[in-house]
Amino acid sequence: MKPSMETAMSAEQTLLKTPLHALHIELGAKMVPFGGYDMPVQYPTGVMAEHKHTRAAAGLFDVSHMGQVRLIGEGAAAALETIVPVDVIDLGLFKQRYALFTNSEGGILDDLMIARRPDDLFVVVNAGCKVQDIAHMQAQIGDKCQVVPMPEQALLALQGPQAVTALSRLNPEVAKLTFMTGGFFNLDGIDTFLTRSGYTGEDGFEISVHQDQAVALARKLLAQPEVKPIGLGARDSLRLEAGLCLYGHDIDTSTTPVEASLTWAIQKVRRAGGARAGGYPGAAVVDAQLANGAARKRVGLVSSERMPVREGAKLVNADGAEIGVVTSGTLGPTVGKPVALAYLSKEYSALGTEVFAIVRDKRTPMTVSSTPFTPNGYYRG
Repeated sequence: MKPSMETAMSAEQTLLKTPLHALHIELGAKMVPFGGYDMPVQYPTGVMAEHKHTRAAAGLFDVSHMGQVRLIGEGAAAALETIVPVDVIDLGLFKQRYALFTNSEGGILDDLMIARRPDDLFVVVNAGCKVQDIAHMQAQIGDKCQVVPMPEQALLALQGPQAVTALSRLNPEVAKLTFMTGGFFNLDGIDTFLTRSGYTGEDGFEISVHQDQAVALARKLLAQPEVKPIGLGARDSLRLEAGLCLYGHDIDTSTTPVEASLTWAIQKVRRAGGARAGGYPGAAVVDAQLANGAARKRVGLVSSERMPVREGAKLVNADGAEIGVVTSGTLGPTVGKPVALAYLSKEYSALGTEVFAIVRDKRTPMTVSSTPFTPNGYYRG
């Protein structure tokens, strides 16, 4: 997440606080406005140390600003399929899936996570979009299922290769989960719903817990020797190295799933010729692009030079013609070189293509690269 790009809020506006707010202050966090909340951007050790610790051990993130929603009713899965291009009906019990809300032009309204539980579908949406997302679901499918926001729930993310070691001390059964599965677990006396997933490219867990028990759970996790608190700054650099999109930057209403290189999220059953093809907003646009390609494509970029290339930098070809724009960029702490996500004209999007980013009126050579920039650590069993 990129707090520096969040819309500035006036001094008169009141920032919301997550249930962990006092704990962040106690831990010495630097707080910033993000998504309407007062959120920790970093702790005293700094973003670089937090990033490296998460890659090596386990980091605890407060993501309680995200929106959590229950969809209840026998028709919930079929209803949700009318507003997302993914397979929800066939999603197995305690399985999780990435999804997208689209508009009539195929543009992305938001990305989200869906998990099937025995009595509902559990949906997590982005903080900055949650009000409009909940309103969208209530308007579009509220007559087919119950759309129940869960503001009483906090959300913690424990990420890193040693996350399972730390969490297993609170309940050893969590180690049986694989990537994108979940379940209800009592963690040392605290009831939770958790999934083995996250936003860093590492193994890890996202834990939904009642707000009244959030601080107690956070303290239990921070008491584990592998775990340190991690802020929004490292969350952004970690997800960028993992090649994961940030809504409002790498994807938005002006980008389609095909342009955003998210076609993997659209299962065959929902594509043209599939048993439940189409039926969601923008399906005709998305199907046409799936068949014929899009004029531009989201790609990864790496540079051998040390100059970081930031969001908004223009991309040009050898002749100086503008061919694209950077949507996220940083000096990757793990890969040790500048990395970026960008949109490029289709003819320049092939792996290995050299392009140039304009940084301070100078050209910085960059090469189209596969993502993730650093190998994923997901546990698939």
